Amino acid sequence: MKTQSLTLLGLLATTTLAHKESSPAVYKRHADLSKRCANSAANFNKKRWEKRSEEASLLKARTANTTYSITTEAPYYEVLQNDTCVLAPDVTAGPYYWPRSQTLRQDMTEDQIGVPLTLDVGVLDMATCEPLPNALVSFWHCNSTGSYSSFTGRDPNTDFRELLESLNVTDFEIGTTDLHTDDTTWLRGMWPTDSEGVLEMKTIFPGFYIQRSIHIHAQVFTDWVLHSNGTIVTGNTNSIGQLYFNESVSETLMALEPYVSHTEINRTTNDVDSVYSEGFSNGYNPVIDIVAADGVDIANGVIGYITIGIDTTNSPGLSGSTSSGGGSAPDASNTTAPAA
Repeated sequence: MKTQSLTLLGLLATTTLAHKESSPAVYKRHADLSKRCANSAANFNKKRWEKRSEEASLLKARTANTTYSITTEAPYYEVLQNDTCVLAPDVTAGPYYWPRSQTLRQDMTEDQIGVPLTLDVGVLDMATCEPLPNALVSFWHCNSTGSYSSFTGRDPNTDFRELLESLNVTDFEIGTTDLHTDDTTWLRGMWPTDSEGVLEMKTIFPGFYIQRSIHIHAQVFTDWVLHSNGTIVTGNTNSIGQLYFNESVSETLMALEPYVSHTEINRTTNDVDSVYSEGFSNGYNPVIDIVAADGVDIANGVIGYITIGIDTTNSPGLSGSTSSGGGSAPDASNTTAPAA
């Protein structure tokens, strides 16, 4: 995928946190949407895979006459995730949600070390079953030893309830209660989908922290504007969720440095994670398909594929509760950021 040279730093301010319960009508709408785009989703995924395979073949051809050889053919996936049910359910944004640190860029690694991960994310409009261009997708996750940027003063090995007790916080609310300790931005980034409904984000494979399996947070906006002064204004969130990895992949990569040095706690696996099962509503699969970037060894870097289907009328709260927006007034978010 061609990387664009947009280097403005964008900061999202906190969205309004009205708690909204999912009604039976919303549940039915989401169940119906999950069934209707199977063929479109399968074709969407096939085109993305073929495009990346073609690019890999061209790279291999260009290096054929050099004194060294590289392997670029990744294993072929006949079916990528979410060919049949692609409406992503909404789950909690988590306690380390801090949109003021989200940065508009396609590589959010900064100085963090770990196995390189390139996310190939496709966004599908469930109303039309077509790829959705210009959808802003925001990602954030912990580093190789479990810490989140902007919260580096918080111990990732301490139970969050114990943390709140130590701070005498009794009314914690995601996105409102301010627990951040610094202004670091690593492993936080956002980028819009291109004309084909796809975006690429470079990062590292996440580590883990207490009581959670390995995951990446993702938030999708279709109502957003980037102003010339670097200000981003967003309307309603259309989707907020978490993405996961197959346990065999996680086990292999956690045996490598720097992940293996995180010995203070045991890693929580998907099967006992408290949030993991919520991601499978209506048949959606939140587990990212992983292939080795060099076609040989995932320890050298990985490419992750996922298709996220969204309901553009959706307006979930940060706790994961959902309502159908239906043209309601947006939750305004905006802040200024310098051009880089």
